[in-house]
Amino acid sequence: MNRLSRSALAFVAASIATGAFGLTTLEGQAPAKAAKPWTAPRTPDGKPDLQGNWSNETQTPLERMGKQGATLTADEAKAIEDRAKLVAEYRDQASDPNRPTPPKGGEDRLLAPGTPSFIEQVSAQAGGKVGGYNGFWLDPGDKVITIDGVARSSIVVDPPDGRVPALTPEARQRNADRMAANKKFAEFDHPEIRGLAERCLLSFGSNAGPPMLPNYFYNNNYQIVQTKDHVMIMTEMVHDVRVIRLGAQQQHPPSHVKLWLGDSIGRWEGDTLVVETTNFHPLQRYRGASENLKVIERFTRTGPDTILYKFTIEDPTTFTAPWSGEVPFNRIDEMIFEYACHEGNYALSNILGGARAQERRATEQKRQ
Repeated sequence: MNRLSRSALAFVAASIATGAFGLTTLEGQAPAKAAKPWTAPRTPDGKPDLQGNWSNETQTPLERMGKQGATLTADEAKAIEDRAKLVAEYRDQASDPNRPTPPKGGEDRLLAPGTPSFIEQVSAQAGGKVGGYNGFWLDPGDKVITIDGVARSSIVVDPPDGRVPALTPEARQRNADRMAANKKFAEFDHPEIRGLAERCLLSFGSNAGPPMLPNYFYNNNYQIVQTKDHVMIMTEMVHDVRVIRLGAQQQHPPSHVKLWLGDSIGRWEGDTLVVETTNFHPLQRYRGASENLKVIERFTRTGPDTILYKFTIEDPTTFTAPWSGEVPFNRIDEMIFEYACHEGNYALSNILGGARAQERRATEQKRQ
């Protein structure tokens, strides 16, 4: 039941209770009408309309932190959101032209005085001690997740502890083998050792998904276009595009056919779009998942400006149990623009060129 529905019921209940105690109304005054519950707009074929521009930016982490409960009190949520505002104001201050030279090797850059929040910890890792992202470039959102009027402490809702289940022994061994294979090469030996996001092949984290999750950096925006037979979801980050085929007759391709974002088939269950995705590319294995990864997503319009997005991860060869999460997608009025990454991968060629220059310098020093 959405918030407007609950408000309407509360109004009716209050009116009945007041009437029971003999409240006298003005003669001739028309009785108040209860607000009509919100209903989702429909496409020409009668399905709920999911189209528009949306964002899943949030201050809420994927996994629950510390000893928090599943929900946050109003004061706890406000503290997180107030911290986000403080950080925004702090990073917008003019730089001191007389600041001293940073120490060799760089320094930890806090975005504001006080205990760093989850978002600040992420941004510090992204920026590192030298170079990388600073606060000016970040736009992770300034609100915690709120569903049915209750603030959440994590995106993960199952298991109840709000944490991703442990890896299976098979998955731990698989990851160890992959790391051992990577050690045969130096960090910048060739471009395929670098990450997919760094090579501008896929969006950061699992922003495009599935599951479609906040990247906690910036550009957590999506555009949804819907027809009778397809749903297209374009992710602003690295302009990734998912095309979901609709219909019970649809089938996944043979298992050897792999796609970067997997193969997605959707169906309507009442007013909820349910999407099943398999056949993921081997280099696009979320959190070290295997070729058996399956993601189930559910999209439900819950208000004029909200889609409730739920997902379930199934991979018995990687995780000791299935796990699920949910995050609202909120309507945005802004346009979505092309994300050009570092056009033509110029930055990557500079990184590799720098590594080659270091190797030549080391060789020359040995010859001297």
